[in-house]
Amino acid sequence: MTGEGDKRIERRGLMLVLSSPSGAGKTTLSRMLLDEKQAELSVSVTTRAQRPGEIDGQHYHFIDKPKFEQMVAQNELLEWATVFGNSYGTPRGPVETTLKAGRDMLFDLDWQGTQQMRERAREDLVSVFILPPSVPELERRLHTRAQDDEATIRGRMAKAGDEMSHWPEYDYVVINHDLPRSLNEIRAILAAERLKRERQVGLTAFVRGLQAQL
Repeated sequence: MTGEGDKRIERRGLMLVLSSPSGAGKTTLSRMLLDEKQAELSVSVTTRAQRPGEIDGQHYHFIDKPKFEQMVAQNELLEWATVFGNSYGTPRGPVETTLKAGRDMLFDLDWQGTQQMRERAREDLVSVFILPPSVPELERRLHTRAQDDEATIRGRMAKAGDEMSHWPEYDYVVINHDLPRSLNEIRAILAAERLKRERQVGLTAFVRGLQAQL
């Protein structure tokens, strides 16, 4: 039987951002969190062409360049960037709707996207930087996943140093020695952040209710 004290206190959702150099485990950890339904994945808008097998609204929201520029001008994007002539961005509206409903959203961003997000939504943001346990292990993981040729791997390794230099800008740092341990650490971060006083928007009414019973 559910008693009066079992009612959940209304809370505002949070925006969980994971960043890391390629090969450190960010994508795998993101997938594990989504599989556990710890958060919902933010779906970006993009001006690039839709590829075979991609579903509009699931992989991306595919829009044209004038629409993208309009969204930027009207402050409808939390962050955006242009890469190789194609623009990508995070729409503000769906994120705000999800957070108001008390659900959390997951973002896979680089340090530049995280910086933009921090400027526009600092109170809702929880940022985690994923580090590899060592440089040789990072290189081993890049080779093991067999997604890139040698030249690409060398490029990713060269870029990793610059990416890792931004770790002090993040709220939390997780050193990914192994996936189960890292996943537990991110779960702990989420649990603590969900309990923050300012995020529990129903807490004032709950405490007043307790006081009224005394």
